[in-house]
Amino acid sequence: MTRKEQKEERKQTILMTALKLFVERGYYDTKITDIAEAVPMSTGLLFHYFESKEELYTELVRMGAQASAAFGRPDNTNASQDKDKSITPEDIIPPDIYFTKFLEGLFAYSKAQPWVFNMFVLMGQARRSGMPEEARNLALSVSAIDSSAKLIELGQKMGVFREGDAKLLSTCFWATVQGIMEEMATDKELQAPDPEWIVAILKK
Repeated sequence: MTRKEQKEERKQTILMTALKLFVERGYYDTKITDIAEAVPMSTGLLFHYFESKEELYTELVRMGAQASAAFGRPDNTNASQDKDKSITPEDIIPPDIYFTKFLEGLFAYSKAQPWVFNMFVLMGQARRSGMPEEARNLALSVSAIDSSAKLIELGQKMGVFREGDAKLLSTCFWATVQGIMEEMATDKELQAPDPEWIVAILKK
């Protein structure tokens, strides 16, 4: 392993350790010395990677924002990446199936990578008033609600989703997902629910 790779691995260890502590204790009750001790490394060495607790926290929120943005550009098509190829009705994945498959993938990945559950908790915390401004603004800048609302509108036109305000339905859907992820972050034995239970919120 090269020196650069070792440094990156140590940085990731710091981030994952800090993520766990921020979720368990909260931002203000977690000291930089607590993070250094849990890694473990000296506080002085940790400052070579991150200049402050706020910078470390903001980097974690940035990671969460990048992950959230991935769903912010949903593509419910089976079309190839060829830009010259027009999308036909056969290429469209029905929105209800799209949401179900998305949740299946999210739950499976989160079980394999438990830090994802903690990231949902962290992003929820970061949106609250009183959190470091840069981190809070980052957390507030990404939301899957609007993009999901567009898919819900498509599902309504196709007759698979219930009538109603698409953005409000999207908000209910994501509030449910957020709640489930937070519960699974605290209860390691809790099994992921059937995605169809959640998608049923949207269905007729």
